[in-house]
Formats: sequence, C-alpha cells, structure tokens
Amino acid sequence: MKKVIYAPILLLIVVSGLVFANCEIKNETSKKPIPKTLSATEIKAEKKKWEATPAGIMYKKWEVSPAGKKVQDAEAKIWKNIKGYTNMEGVITSLSLPSGSRLGFGVMVRINDDDYIAIFQPEKSQLEQLHSLKVNDKIIIKSHSLMHAPKYAYPIIPVGYVERDSKVIFQRSPRKDGC
Repeated sequence: MKKVIYAPILLLIVVSGLVFANCEIKNETSKKPIPKTLSATEIKAEKKKWEATPAGIMYKKWEVSPAGKKVQDAEAKIWKNIKGYTNMEGVITSLSLPSGSRLGFGVMVRINDDDYIAIFQPEKSQLEQLHSLKVNDKIIIKSHSLMHAPKYAYPIIPVGYVERDSKVIFQRSPRKDGC
C-alpha cells in the first residue's frame, strides 16, 4: 500500500523539479547582453574603416560624380518637407520602379521638377488602394526619411502618408515593436 502512495508522490516531485529547472533555463537565455551604443568617435572610426573598403571607395566616387550630385541636389530640394513631415505635391510618372530595383512596392513620382522613387510598406488591406494609382495622378506625400544609393539614379522616399483627391489612400502603420 505504501508503494502505491509513494509512486505518485515521487512522480509529482520529479515532474515539478523538471518544470522548475525548465523555468530557470528560460530565464537565463532571455538575459541576452544588450549591444552597447557606439560613441561619436567610435562611429567616425568605423566609418573611416568602411570608406577604405572597395564598397566605400565606390560610394565616395559616386558621391562626387555628376549622378551622385544630381541625387543630392534633388534631396536638398525636399529636405525641409521631410524634416518637418509636411505635404509634398507630386505627380506619378511611372507605376514601375527602375529595372533591377529591389525596393518592394513603389512608384516613380515627380516633385518640384525632380523624379523620386516612392516606396511603400503596405499591409494587404492597403494594396488595393495603392494599385488604383495611375500615371499622371496628383498626390500628396509625407515622409519622415530620405535615402539614396549608388545603384539608383533617383532619391528614395519611404512614404508614410499618401493622399489623392483629398482622400487618404495610404498611411503607414506604426511598427509593432514600438520603434
């Protein structure tokens, strides 16, 4: 009779011990070291190191080339609107991006007599409205940032807001991780 009582108690002790040990293992793995942020001098040193690489040398050559200067001039024209997240009026010039681009869904837009690549990160529910855009549609764009790359002859605008005919057709959803 005692063996019948001891067997379930012993089994209960073993199982609870395994559960408790498993909880401790999970807590230990979640304590990953947070990468430290680099100081300004460390950032400059890393940038200098990168500029010495073949990719960095190619980028520096592109920056001083006529193509690079054209992209930088176009960026300067709209920088105030980007910084202030204010409206920029544009006209869609093409529904496809330059050949070979790997930017996802986007269109070509002319703002202040310069062409830009406008890229979107839409959710599935927003795709239908974005696919309704046509060449020569006048739109209002807002963005928080601006990018460029030697591969592209145009500045890249990651669009946060698009309005056509006073109707919002795209608004970027906030990231779920809070950043």
